[in-house]
Amino acid sequence: MAAVVELIAGSYEQIAFGYRVGTGEAEWTAEALFTHHAHTASISAVAASERFVVTGSKDETIQVYNMRKKTEHGALLHHDGTITCLEFYGDSHLLSGAEDGLVCVWSTKKWECLKSIKAHKGHVTSLSVHPSGKLALSVGTDKTLRTWNLIDGRSAFIKNIKQNAHIVRWSPDGDKYVVVIADKLDIYKLETASLMGTVTNPKRISSIKFLTNSILAVAGDDETVRLCDVDTQKWLCEFQAHETRVKAVDGLIMEDCCVLVTASNDGFIKMWKLHLKELQSPTLLGEVNTTARLTCLAVWKPSSTQESTESSAAKATTSQGGVQCKWRSDLLHFILKQIESGYWPGILRNTHSVATLLGPPAQSNTIHSNCSAMMFTVIMPIMLRFSLCHSNRGVHSLLCLAVSS
Repeated sequence: MAAVVELIAGSYEQIAFGYRVGTGEAEWTAEALFTHHAHTASISAVAASERFVVTGSKDETIQVYNMRKKTEHGALLHHDGTITCLEFYGDSHLLSGAEDGLVCVWSTKKWECLKSIKAHKGHVTSLSVHPSGKLALSVGTDKTLRTWNLIDGRSAFIKNIKQNAHIVRWSPDGDKYVVVIADKLDIYKLETASLMGTVTNPKRISSIKFLTNSILAVAGDDETVRLCDVDTQKWLCEFQAHETRVKAVDGLIMEDCCVLVTASNDGFIKMWKLHLKELQSPTLLGEVNTTARLTCLAVWKPSSTQESTESSAAKATTSQGGVQCKWRSDLLHFILKQIESGYWPGILRNTHSVATLLGPPAQSNTIHSNCSAMMFTVIMPIMLRFSLCHSNRGVHSLLCLAVSS
């Protein structure tokens, strides 16, 4: 179980903490790697990629750190408001959201702002990038959930959720997503954009993390961390993680278990060993006291990220044909269901259902060539003409994306 793991945490005291974790069989030890005081206000968000770590703050800046060289890389100054959320897509792009209502897409090659989207009328409270990298979700204080086509930076769908949500997350496989409103977890199915169910936490939810495609770790405004099965909408287990409220939760999958990392207002970062098959109370692997009031947390695991990236790239290259075929199979299945139900051209209004089918497909199954030909020579042109006639630019751009994929 030997590996290199580093933890990065932000605090109310404006300091970013870095720790290198020594992983052992029974105990993990955290050694101080750096403390950095680059912000002039409390740190509100942190995210990590293979190469970089970024922190966002109430001082309206995003600080960039090169984790390979352990050097400060500079600051991003595009936003005019508190940075509320940060998320990398792979190692090539960063998405940021802030209280100015903007979602910005950054290239990590030269740290240029490729796209600045006026995402919400109020604050952007959370965002999440689909595993395919072609879609993103965002929520804000305008009581809407928005789906974005990242290819052209346009809104694909707007859903009025009637309340202000503060967290949104895709599942690892991209077939479902979770929206957090106060103490509620609303779980949506991707294919139909329908609500699968709602789970209520005893306290307001502060942080969530998908450990698997179905198991979600939930931290609230108390000392307890709970595990939820989003497929059955049931709580699986819970344990007391800290003496005061848990502010952030993250995790990583090791060879034989899952390691859950928690951060709290009490200043402690704790690492827990969890066997997902047995789901018994986790074992404390190690802890470190930062002596600060922690606000956010990220786990950086350089030893496996490079292998994972190379493996994913190779897999994408060798299986591209099957992948594209499955995308088209899913879309064809959806279209035929619409036709059979007599809901044509209702699909044109159901932009979100179309958008959801453009995510990553399952790893197997293909469709018969005549079905594919029927969809792309007969059905798709009809849909494109309908979308133009109905002035539905969002669905038209997504359909063009499907054809070109």
